[in-house]
Amino acid sequence: MLLIDAHLDLAMNAVDWNRNLELDVDQLRQAEKGMTQPGRGRGTTTFPAMRRGEVGLCVATVISRTGRTGKPSGDATCQEISYARAQGHLAYYRVLERRGLLRQVGDAAQLDAHLADWQVRGATAPLGYILSMEGADPIVAPDQVSSWWADGLRVVGLSHYGVSSYSHGTGTEGGLTERGPGLLRALEEVGMVLDLTHLADQAFWEALDHFGGRVLASHNNCRALVPHQRQFTDEQLKALIARSGVIGAALDAWMLYLGWVRGETSPSVVSLSDVADHIDHVCQLAGHSRAAAIGSDLDGGYGTEQTPGDLDTIADLQKLAHLLRQRGYAEADVEGILHGNWVRLFREAWN
Repeated sequence: MLLIDAHLDLAMNAVDWNRNLELDVDQLRQAEKGMTQPGRGRGTTTFPAMRRGEVGLCVATVISRTGRTGKPSGDATCQEISYARAQGHLAYYRVLERRGLLRQVGDAAQLDAHLADWQVRGATAPLGYILSMEGADPIVAPDQVSSWWADGLRVVGLSHYGVSSYSHGTGTEGGLTERGPGLLRALEEVGMVLDLTHLADQAFWEALDHFGGRVLASHNNCRALVPHQRQFTDEQLKALIARSGVIGAALDAWMLYLGWVRGETSPSVVSLSDVADHIDHVCQLAGHSRAAAIGSDLDGGYGTEQTPGDLDTIADLQKLAHLLRQRGYAEADVEGILHGNWVRLFREAWN
């Protein structure tokens, strides 16, 4: 079954981690054998694995945070550098497009054409991607939104971890910065979809107040099941559902298991059934399945040391279909969660 994954950091892995995503997962792991950085040698996501898992379309990111201290660190020291780094991520996607490996999808006609091609050719068709920005620091000013739109950017999240130029994010308390409302107006004017993932609670509500366009949560789980500020409360989930939003379930193990300790807890305590729990919780809140989907974040800086124990590669996302059927979900609901709900959201956003 076609599967749409609403959050993959493909360019970050290729450009920042120097990973060749054209290798199979086993080849990538072998190439990284002996590296001590968390996630090395245990990656789950490459292009061949995506094809095996029928992940025919994803929302793929560009990302570069701007640090707030002004001192050199892993984050950029200014937004101009964040812009350049994010453009480097885009350049990676572009060169693979020219080789026919990837296909950018940015409007309803392109979406329908890609889905039709995938239905006919299956895994031999190019992998489709919708361009997303995780944390808006690479947008140097609101008047640059139109340029990013011309580059194909269609989804923007205001912040990531920490405080961005526009909003408080994960691990912080606060709302939009004074520059946030202006950026939201510019995003709405061009038709950008707003990703509410990673926003601090106050910023979440302020963003909904200031932004009237389409919203989603690309990779977010439920605070009611695993309490943490990174997760959404039931009240937040209901607000998203009321705006016809879709919430993609994430597979980072600490978001699925209460008391997870990075580097210590065994992945064996978590399974894909826990992912299905979060999907089901969204469905129960909504009273239907149209708000639930997948946004795995499986390549978000970790590997199988921090994923469900019964997942080896991204291809194993297909196991969720069986788990949902076991819970009584009808086939139409399963198809919606695996791909149809994202298709509907983007068609509506682009029409």
